[in-house]
Amino acid sequence: MDRLRCGKDRRASLAVVIDCCTREILGWRLSDNGSSKTAEAALEEALIYRLGALGRVQQPLALRSDNGLVFSSRHYTGTVKAYGLTQEFTTPYTPEQNGLVERFFRSLKEECIWLHRFESLGQARVVIDRWIRYYNEERPHQSLDYVAPRAHPALAA
Repeated sequence: MDRLRCGKDRRASLAVVIDCCTREILGWRLSDNGSSKTAEAALEEALIYRLGALGRVQQPLALRSDNGLVFSSRHYTGTVKAYGLTQEFTTPYTPEQNGLVERFFRSLKEECIWLHRFESLGQARVVIDRWIRYYNEERPHQSLDYVAPRAHPALAA
């Protein structure tokens, strides 16, 4: 989860779920409070997108995150366990262990957030949604041989 400037003197929190293989953003949620419910909503959006419905996963899936209060809260860890997922936490103060997410947030800020002066949370959601669709469907990724995440051969399998 990352904090973004959103409107005058206002900050928002963005939670994302990224597929480590394809770099695709599977779910995301922007909120003004950054609670575990924000991360839970992003996770549930990702599960619905990838699996078609909410429910326990059939194959083992792990979620990697930092050790932030949101991801280690009883509420969030309970939700993760209820869906049959496991959690992996990075070592404290080692953002390079979650480099994929760190790089995503850097790209988002450089290519989208810093280019706009959002007047409201709603406006930020619209602009970020448009950029994430571009990121998933069109933006070439060096690590994916310069194809977009949704064009990655792993999704065709």
